[in-house]
Amino acid sequence: MKIVILVCNKFALFCAEEITAHSSNVSSLVLGKSSGRLLATGGDDCRVNIWSVNKPNCIMSLTGHTTPIESLQINTNEELIVAGSQSGSIRVWDLEAAKILRTLLGHKANICSLDFHPFGSFVASGSLDTNIKGHTEAVRCLRFSPDGKWLASAAADHTVKLWDLAAGKIMYEFTGHTGPVNVVEFHPNEYLLASGSSDRTVRFWDLEKFQVVSCIEEEATPVRCVLFNPDGSCLYSGFQDSLRVYGWEPERCFDVVLVNWGKVADLSICNNQLIGVSFAQSTVSSFVVDLSRVTKSDSIPHGLIRDDEPFVPPTPTGSSLRRIYDRPSTSCSKAQSRVKHNSESERRSPSSEDDRDEKESKAEIQNPEDYKEIFQPKNAICRTPPQNNEPFPAPPEDDPVTAKEAVKPNQAADVQTPLPKQELPDPVQRPPIASSTPLTRTEPSVIPAARNEPIGLKASDFLPAVKNQSQTELVDEEAMSQIRKGHETMCVVLTSRHKNLDTVRAVWSTGDIKNSVDSAVAINDLSVVVDLLNIVNQKASLWKLDLCTIILPQIEKLLQSKYESYVQTGCTSLKLILQRFLPLITDILAAPPSVGVDITREERLHKCKLCYKQLKNISNIVKNKSGLSGRHGSAFRELHLLMAVLE
Repeated sequence: MKIVILVCNKFALFCAEEITAHSSNVSSLVLGKSSGRLLATGGDDCRVNIWSVNKPNCIMSLTGHTTPIESLQINTNEELIVAGSQSGSIRVWDLEAAKILRTLLGHKANICSLDFHPFGSFVASGSLDTNIKGHTEAVRCLRFSPDGKWLASAAADHTVKLWDLAAGKIMYEFTGHTGPVNVVEFHPNEYLLASGSSDRTVRFWDLEKFQVVSCIEEEATPVRCVLFNPDGSCLYSGFQDSLRVYGWEPERCFDVVLVNWGKVADLSICNNQLIGVSFAQSTVSSFVVDLSRVTKSDSIPHGLIRDDEPFVPPTPTGSSLRRIYDRPSTSCSKAQSRVKHNSESERRSPSSEDDRDEKESKAEIQNPEDYKEIFQPKNAICRTPPQNNEPFPAPPEDDPVTAKEAVKPNQAADVQTPLPKQELPDPVQRPPIASSTPLTRTEPSVIPAARNEPIGLKASDFLPAVKNQSQTELVDEEAMSQIRKGHETMCVVLTSRHKNLDTVRAVWSTGDIKNSVDSAVAINDLSVVVDLLNIVNQKASLWKLDLCTIILPQIEKLLQSKYESYVQTGCTSLKLILQRFLPLITDILAAPPSVGVDITREERLHKCKLCYKQLKNISNIVKNKSGLSGRHGSAFRELHLLMAVLE
C-alpha cells in the first residue's frame, strides 16, 4: 500500500490511499453506507474481497463465481452483500456468518446493477439483458425509495423509469438525458430524484408532478456518481477530476473540490467526511474529503446563475417544497427478518452446474482479527449507547446508532443496542385494572399492538346519564373519582415492571447474556421477557443453544398470548431460532454415536434433544394457528413451512 498526500482548495481533501485489490483488473466496488468504512471490491479473478477502507489488508475473500464480478451492493446494516457476475448469476452472502446464503438465477447476461430493499428481504437486479422489463438497453443503476414502495432504474437508453412495486408496473418514464444515465438517487426525505448521465448533466425530477425541477449542465466530464447529504440540503456529484456540491431550486453549484480520482465509483458520508473510491486496473484508491471545509448551502453560487438573474436564497434546511416520504412503522413487515436461510432445503433449486458452483462457494477469512472486530464485535451490547466513529485516519469502529434507533423493536438492524430502561415496546401490555364500576363491554380476543385507548376502558362508561344541565358539574366529579380508583393500581404495575427491567439490566451489564435471560424468565412476567427479546432479536450472533433452551418455553407462551405485540415478538424469535439452529439440531440428532467419551458433544446433544422436544410442542401451536387470516396467519404459515422438517 502506498499513501499519497494531496493538497487542494481549502485543504478539504486531505488524504488518499491505494491498495492492490485483486490479482487481475478490478471490475466493480461499493462502500457500506452506514459506516463509510466497509469496502467491497469485485474483480476479473471472479472474487469478491472485503476491506476496511483505512486498512491495507483484505478481511475476507468470497469465492464461487465462475465469471468476473460486474456489480456489488451492501445492505443498509452491512450484514449482507450481493454480487452479480458477467454470466448473470447472483449470490447473496452473510458477512457476519461468513457463508453464502443464496444463489439467484434468472438473468442471461451481465449484472449491471443491484440494490437491497431498505427494510425488506428483497434484492433488485438490472442486467445487460435489459431486465427490468421496459428498458431497451443495459440497466446501469437501481435504487429503492426510502419508504420501499418504488424502484428507480437508470439505463443506457437515456431514460430513467420509476416503478410501483406493489402494482408491479411502471409509474413514469423520465426523458431528457441525451446520453446513458449512469446513476440515480432518491432524496432522503422529499419526493425528489436526482440522475447523473454521460451527457455531463445532473437532472432533478419532481416525483409528485413527474416533471424536471432543474438541470445542471456545462460540466466537462460524465457524471459517475451522486449522493445526497443526509439532511437533504445538497447533492454531491463525482466527476473525473472533481467533487461538486449542487443545489436544485434554483440550480446552482455551492462548491468544487478538485479530486483527481479518475473513475470514481461510489461515495459515502460518515462523521462529516465524504469517502470516495475509484479503481484503475487492479488498484483501488480511496479519498477523504472534509465536509466541514466544503460549502453546502447559503453561499454565492459559482457561475451557474448569470449576473442579470436575481439570486433566490436556498430553502432553509428542514423545510420542504414537496411531499415527504411516509416511513414504515417499527412493526412493519416481518420483512425485518433477513434473507438468511441456513438450510439447503430453503434455497431455490438451481441447475446442476449452479448447484455445484454454490457448494464450492467459500468465504475465506484473510484477516481474522479485523473480521472479528468488524463483523463479530465482542461488546455487541453495552449499557451506554455506542460512540460515533472517529474521523479518518483512525481505524474503523462499529456503526453509530442513536439511542432512539437502538430501542426500536423487531428491526433487522444488527447494531450495538443498550437495554432500555424506561422506553417500553408497548405502552401498557397488561390486562386493564378492573374498576369498581361494572363494565358491560368485554375485551377482544386479540388486543392489537397499536391502539388509541386502554382496552376495556372508556370514560363514557363511568358517566351517569345527564338529566339536566345542573348535574353537569357533579357528573364530572363522579367520572374523575371513578377513573382515579384504578390509577394507583396501574402505577404499581408500571413501577414493578420498571423495577424488574432494572434487575435484568444489572445482570445484562456484566456481559452474561444467558444469566440476564435467566433472570428475566425467573421474574415470571411475560412483559419483561418481551422487552428483553425485542433487544436480543436484533443481534442474531448473541443466540446460542443455551439461550434457545431457555427461550423456547417462553415463546410457547407468547404465541398463545392475546396481546398482538407478544405474538409478534414470539414469531420473530422463533423464526430466528429455526433459521439459525434447526439445521444444526437435526444434523446432530441424525449423526451416528461418537466413539469414546466426548463430554462437550454429549452436552450439545442433550441441548439439541431438549430444543427438538420444545420445538415439537410449539409446532402444534403453529400448525393450529396457520389457518388464521391477516398478518398473524401469514407469519404462522411461514413458521409452519420452516418447521416442516419436524414432522
